[in-house]
Amino acid sequence: MTEQAKLPVAQLRVGDQELDLETMAATAGNTGLSIAPLLKQTGLVALDPGFLNTASCTSQITYIDGDAGVLLYRGYPIEQLAAHSTFLEVTWLLLRGELPTAAELEAFEARVDKHMYLSDDFRQIFSVMPRRAHPMATLGAAINMMAGYYPESLDPKDPSAVSLATVLLLAKMPTIVSYIYRRAAGNALLYPKHGQSYVENFARMTFQLPGEKFEVPPAFYRALDTLLILHADHEQNCSTSTVRLVGSARANIYMSVSAGVSALSGPLHGGANEAVLNMLAYIRDHDLTPKEFMEKVKAKQDGIRLMGFGHRVYKNYDPRAAIVKQQCDAVLDALGVKDELLAIARDLEEVALSDDYFISRKLYPNVDFYTGIIYRAMGFPPSMFTPLFALGRLPGWMAQWREMVTDPTAKIGRPRQIYMGETGRDYVPLEQRG
Repeated sequence: MTEQAKLPVAQLRVGDQELDLETMAATAGNTGLSIAPLLKQTGLVALDPGFLNTASCTSQITYIDGDAGVLLYRGYPIEQLAAHSTFLEVTWLLLRGELPTAAELEAFEARVDKHMYLSDDFRQIFSVMPRRAHPMATLGAAINMMAGYYPESLDPKDPSAVSLATVLLLAKMPTIVSYIYRRAAGNALLYPKHGQSYVENFARMTFQLPGEKFEVPPAFYRALDTLLILHADHEQNCSTSTVRLVGSARANIYMSVSAGVSALSGPLHGGANEAVLNMLAYIRDHDLTPKEFMEKVKAKQDGIRLMGFGHRVYKNYDPRAAIVKQQCDAVLDALGVKDELLAIARDLEEVALSDDYFISRKLYPNVDFYTGIIYRAMGFPPSMFTPLFALGRLPGWMAQWREMVTDPTAKIGRPRQIYMGETGRDYVPLEQRG
């Protein structure tokens, strides 16, 4: 917190008491109002369900302007990064704060490539997990186990340990996710191949069949890399806030990221792209036109929900959605896939963007709207959509965790509550209870 960032204090009147509250100017977005003295000086706490009005930290990583449809990673527009960068380059940017030089990126890629292999002992984790286990349960367990396999990387206060843990997570996550898929499909696990790119290694380990080459057009890899970039960070969402909260107790990065995986597994957070596919399939299977379906949405008919439109933060077109739509066209054309659900999705979007009901409610397509269609065209089943989300979000989780553990103002998370339960009751012996 710099002196330059401070603004004149605001005043809060509580009864006949006046409380001076410090305000802090953001470089972009909302100015902050510190209520740190509120409890101590007044005995009151602020009630903010869902923390919709509460900033839990200061951060220099990601900025969203929901009204303007702007997403910046370290100040760089998502449109520029998606068009020109790679996932590992964006990862370096989120972690380090600046784009890497060519030499730095080459060394980083080589270091990640070196650590993608999982030991045979570690691979046994996948054989003992139930084949029908949810992929996110297996993913969270595997990340937790990394804390046992790499004890030299656990100290949050040791920069070299944190650097090692960051690379280990980034390197082994695609291998873990590919193994989860192959285990569920009943296929033998494959080793990483040195010299392939990050997404090439991941795709090959996931889909290659014994004795066969895995060959896909370049648009496949570009689309996958772009989707990972688009999911890399998104301010203080539920899973990122969870990573920070767990890390505030000085839990190591593996435990903290595993907690983020658990938060992401919730259908309100990480399952939206699968829900979009289910909605599109419903329209197809019930022989509805997109306009007929939208009329049912407007009438609030039971069981009818519009998925993939609107966002908690964005009140304009999600900038990621436009990029995903372009990638959807490119990858489906390159793969020669004709998906009837894509045609329904396009018509549904056209209806929404021309209907005042949806426009007035800021119900524009979000990043999830076309994502599931791309993943399905690539060959991923819906059960793998959320692990793919986690693979993309990993750099943001790690960057946020690293920022938090080095912040001298950070404190262990401990939200307050307003108690509404019974008070002052005496214990009644069991035999006297009617």
